[in-house]
Amino acid sequence: MASASYSTDFKRKNPSDYTNGNQNKKNHWSTVLSTALEDESVRVYKDDLCTVIIDKFPKARIHLLVMPNQYIADVKSLNNTDLPLIKHMLKIAKEVAEKTAAKANARGIFNEFRYGFHTIPTLALLHMHVISQDFISNSLKTKKHWNSFTTNYFIDASEVIDELQANGSVRIDTTRMKKLLDEDLKCHRCSNNFATMPKLKQHLLTHTS
Repeated sequence: MASASYSTDFKRKNPSDYTNGNQNKKNHWSTVLSTALEDESVRVYKDDLCTVIIDKFPKARIHLLVMPNQYIADVKSLNNTDLPLIKHMLKIAKEVAEKTAAKANARGIFNEFRYGFHTIPTLALLHMHVISQDFISNSLKTKKHWNSFTTNYFIDASEVIDELQANGSVRIDTTRMKKLLDEDLKCHRCSNNFATMPKLKQHLLTHTS
């Protein structure tokens, strides 16, 4: 088992104690990840530092979330003392992805992955996405869904590690990030543009056959 080696402060508390500052309710929708940490039905892996769960609304055939066991709000809240944690989360993410893909190969599931974070996450509690690059999912419905995973709105975990090592923090240009969600729909593999999500999703099938 790994052991926690990062500091404990106001943004690193037990996730179950977290309350939304505006709503002041533990069960507010934005805090569902804190509850999910304790839900064994969606848990894939857990150790002293992090927990891996299945995303409830997957945006690809394989979509997992890796979360720290102590509360950290988001990428912007990280500092260089969190480097061991993020490195550990990435290591576990790759190991779990490899095992999940191996089990899925019998069903022909595409198994190339990206590991990273949304720069402006919707849900409270830092969570690393482990997402296969097929993007075949009924839950992938909108332009914002697509662009949140295929533009620079999605920051790779390795880049987060580099930023923390170089600067001690991760700088996010929130104005620019929000604009990325409205960019035109573009295939992440061949860069072809599409007018609608249904047309893009139909096209994605050509890359997984």
